Amino acid sequence: MSGGSYQDVFSDRGGSVVKNGLCVICKGSRKLCGKDRCPLMIKFYSRSKTMPLVDMKDLAGSSPPAVFVGRYGYPKVDVGPLLPGEFGDTSIMDKPERWIGKSIDDIVDMRYRLVRGKYTIDATDFRKSGKIVSDIQEIALTEKPVDVEAQFRERPHGRIVLDDDIQPFGPAARLEGFRKGNGKWERNLEKNYYDTDLNATKAVVEAYNNGTLISEIQKAFSVGTMGVDKRRRFVPTRWSITAVDDIIGKDYLKRTRYYPTIDEYRVYYWEQLDNRWAILMMPTTWRFELIEAWYPGTSWNPVRWTPDGENIAIISDCEFFNSRTEYAHIGGCYYASRMAVNELLEREHRTAGAVICREAHEGYVMPVGVWNVRENVRMALRTEPLRFGNMEQALSFIESKMDLKRDVWIKNSGVLTDWFTQRRIEDFFGPSASNLSDDPEDMPERKGGEEE
Repeated sequence: MSGGSYQDVFSDRGGSVVKNGLCVICKGSRKLCGKDRCPLMIKFYSRSKTMPLVDMKDLAGSSPPAVFVGRYGYPKVDVGPLLPGEFGDTSIMDKPERWIGKSIDDIVDMRYRLVRGKYTIDATDFRKSGKIVSDIQEIALTEKPVDVEAQFRERPHGRIVLDDDIQPFGPAARLEGFRKGNGKWERNLEKNYYDTDLNATKAVVEAYNNGTLISEIQKAFSVGTMGVDKRRRFVPTRWSITAVDDIIGKDYLKRTRYYPTIDEYRVYYWEQLDNRWAILMMPTTWRFELIEAWYPGTSWNPVRWTPDGENIAIISDCEFFNSRTEYAHIGGCYYASRMAVNELLEREHRTAGAVICREAHEGYVMPVGVWNVRENVRMALRTEPLRFGNMEQALSFIESKMDLKRDVWIKNSGVLTDWFTQRRIEDFFGPSASNLSDDPEDMPERKGGEEE
C-alpha cells in the first residue's frame, strides 16, 4: 500500500483511537481498529432512517428481482429475497447500471425500501434446505420484477446497510416463509443453471459475452446456479460481486495484455457523486493502478480539514504485466475498475498502462457500493479522451482538474514511480518499439553506417 497519513485522527465515545489510514483500508468491514462496531458506521446509521419500514409481520411487493446472501458465520449464512412494499416495475432498485446521474439520497431512499428476508442455510450443502432455497434461486434468475409475499417472525427492523462493496438495503426480519409468482428467467443464466458440466468461470464469461448485465450475473453466481453440479455453493453477495469482476477482468487480460500498445497519452475525466475521476492511459505494456484520495468528511476519512492538507487519506494498489498475486488492499473497487479498463482495451484491440486517480470529496458522505466505481469508470471511458504527445502534458491536464498536485499522485503511485525511474525500450527506440516482433527485419535501421 502506498501513501496515506497515519496519525491518530479520530476517537469514538469510548476514547479508543481510530487511525486515518486504517479506515481507508478497512472500510468498516475488517475491524482493523479492534472495535466491535465501526464508529464511522455508527455515525452513518444515525443519519439514516432507523424506524421500521412496516408495522406488520406480512409484506407483499414486486422484488426487482433481488436476493442477498450474508457472510457472517460462513458456511452457515442467512439468505433471502429483497422486496419492497409496492408492486409494479421496481427493476431500477437493483440495477446499478441505471443509477448513473442519481444522487446519494436518491440511491439510499430507493434501496432503503427493500426489506431483507433472512433464512439460515448451509452454503456448502444448500439443497437440504428444500423449496425455500430453490425459490430464492429462481428469484435471482428471473429477468423482470416478480411478485413476492413474505411472512416474518417479527416486524422488519434494523438500520440501513451501508457498505463499500454492496448496494445499500433496508430493514431485515427472519422469514417464516414466502411465496413468489412466476417469471421468465434470463436466458443466459437459465442456460448456465441447466449446464451442470460447465465450470463457474466459463459460465460467468459466457453470460457476460452474451449480453447479461454484470449485476444479474453476480446475483446468479451468489445463489449457486453456476458451476459443476457437485461443486455448486451459495456465495456471500460481497464475495460474488468481486469474484465476477475479477473473473471477467482476468478473461480480458488473456488477450488485452498481448495487444499492440496505444500510441498516445490519454486522459479520461469524469465527475459523479462528488467523486472526480482522471484515468491516465499510457503507451506502454499492461500495468494498472487505482489510487483513491479520501478527503476529510467523506465515508472513510472522519477527520477535519487542516491548513496543510495532510489529512487527506490516500491508498493505492497496482500491478504490472504479470498481474498481482495478493488481494488488493482497496478491495472490490480495484477489480471492478480493472475490469472496466479492460473492456475499453478489448473494444480497441490495444493494450496500455492505466492509472486511475480518484478524489472522493466531502459530498460523498455515505458508501453506496462497489458499483459506483465500476459504472463510473465505464462511463468515463465512454467519453472522448484528451490526447497528448507526452506524459508532462497529460499530468498537467490532470493537475488542472484535480485538487491534488502531480507530485502527490506520483509519490503514492507504484506505476508512475516506476515510469519515472525505470528505463524502457521506448526510451531507446520510441513508443512503437514495444510492438516490434523478434524478426530482425522488423528492427529499426541502425544509424551511422556501422557494419555488424
